[in-house]
Amino acid sequence: MIGTDNTLASPFLLSRQPVSSVPARLKKPLLMMAEHLLGLQRCQRLYDRVSAQDTEISFAEQALNTLDVRYQLSDHEQARIPTSGPCILIANHPFGGIEGLILMALLGKVRPDFKVMANFMLSGIPQLRDQLINVDPFGGADAARTNLTPLRQSLNWLKQGGMLVIFPAGEVSSRQATGEITDPVWSSTLPRLVRRSKAPVLPVFFPGENGALFQWAGRLHPRLRTLLLPHMLLNKAGQTLPLRIGNLLPSKKLIGFATSQELNNYLRLRTYGLNLATNTRAKTVAKSENDEPQPISAPRPAETLKNEIAALPEAQHLVHSGDFAVVEFTAAQAPGLLNEIGRLREVTFRDVGEGTGHSIDLDRFDETYTHLCLWNHKQGELVGAYRIGRVDDLLGHYGAEGLYTSTLFNFQPQLLERLHNALELGRSFIRPEYQRSYAPLLLLWKGIGHYLVNNPHYRYLFGPVSISNDYTANSRHLMVDTLTRYFMVKEWSGLVSPRLPVPVTPLKIQGLSAQQSDPLLRDMDEISALIADLESDSRGIPVLLRHYLSLGGKLLAFNLDPDFGHVIDGLLLVDLQQTERKQLQRYMGRQGYANYLAVQQHQTAACA
Repeated sequence: MIGTDNTLASPFLLSRQPVSSVPARLKKPLLMMAEHLLGLQRCQRLYDRVSAQDTEISFAEQALNTLDVRYQLSDHEQARIPTSGPCILIANHPFGGIEGLILMALLGKVRPDFKVMANFMLSGIPQLRDQLINVDPFGGADAARTNLTPLRQSLNWLKQGGMLVIFPAGEVSSRQATGEITDPVWSSTLPRLVRRSKAPVLPVFFPGENGALFQWAGRLHPRLRTLLLPHMLLNKAGQTLPLRIGNLLPSKKLIGFATSQELNNYLRLRTYGLNLATNTRAKTVAKSENDEPQPISAPRPAETLKNEIAALPEAQHLVHSGDFAVVEFTAAQAPGLLNEIGRLREVTFRDVGEGTGHSIDLDRFDETYTHLCLWNHKQGELVGAYRIGRVDDLLGHYGAEGLYTSTLFNFQPQLLERLHNALELGRSFIRPEYQRSYAPLLLLWKGIGHYLVNNPHYRYLFGPVSISNDYTANSRHLMVDTLTRYFMVKEWSGLVSPRLPVPVTPLKIQGLSAQQSDPLLRDMDEISALIADLESDSRGIPVLLRHYLSLGGKLLAFNLDPDFGHVIDGLLLVDLQQTERKQLQRYMGRQGYANYLAVQQHQTAACA
């Protein structure tokens, strides 16, 4: 459709193209009939209406307005578009035309310095020509050679700091051999551009697909799909089309992949993974008997809490760091401090859609467990806390019912025997005002480390870690599915069962086979990155869950807790003999770790 200046006024009409581009035997009436059947005449009328408008908005936005097409994009996802610097924007290609107009209209508002790598035939539209880098998507003997020029143009554009938009499939999504309607294999051009430009990549996903006629035509011949593309553009009139934008992928991560296929698989995962973001979240706070959460109880006087801390034996002051200290105590030693822990638990857990709904969050286990609390001397306030259960003592006095985790999971006797030298950890929190910093959690874990040094016969840490209902349903589904498949202790998990199992089926990410996605989803960081794409605040997997996994933690089971904000509790187990030395030294100190290790080695030798 590229021709003389006269042609440019009618880019969609075959009958006005140069004779040399049309077989001589096709007469004008036949061409006009073809224009009508293919929807080209309607496209031309649309083009004429858009061209006649004298406005300052972009051609793409005018075209969308004329078609009455709107796009739906959240503010937090639009904010992920970098406003400057080189960047490659990649997107799936479900429709064939409208998604390109949407991206051009969007980017025209955010950063006008963009170009789209697109079918050379689109350069027949003069208003778009300056924004296009033309490629030949049809293959053939000369395509590989002629496409070297646009590749060089793209690299030069990125080196100048511009944004490059690519639809890596090079053709519209269609029904594949698997039965899925998705992009075909992505071009190897994308990995080459990423590696040579070292530009970050921004993934974009458009939900949706063309209809049955388009898919049926493609089964007869791929070119029939191409002939239907004008209709596929026009039939989007009057619709609102959503799009999803993921987090920017740094080039350092991308150029580390060994092969182009691995890089394409990863980019495809991060693009199609955005389809999971279509789910909504539902915040739930567990209700009291009156169907409304009770008011949070009043705090105890700060002086009372200070006095209780000061009265604790020196050996129970575990960590000191500036204005902060970590102490251990029992309910009998510091009832006021325990009351404040219960109050702040409820405040903190309600803030993320959990909580008991009562005025204070305390239970019968608080009377028999040890408590670690982080105290701010300067502010005179409690910052956070952990609850520790000595499994050997609790089983000896109360049996399995003495463990908090027994309210969530059923344990076989063989498992309890294995956990005899374990500490059950749980009910941890950092009050909201301190959650922006990692330091409070680090100090609490140093407290746990010193507690282990003082009680070195404990080898295992285990306990429930919550996945709150504040995450979207698909984020929770993704976490449970991948952690079950790749982070489960198979030889132990058969010895424990949830009281209320989490209904979950294997999660299939559209556009990827299991062979393509599995190697990527075995990485905790990749799971977290996918979750961050789905969440409005870009948070990944819960900090505490991530922390346990970094210690070498494994999952035993998942339980749904409707009495605590419908959280999902993952039962985690950490074998400290398998945790990296540097990790434990960070929490125990070098000498403390050496002392702890000596006791553990002695116990192992004695059991051999």
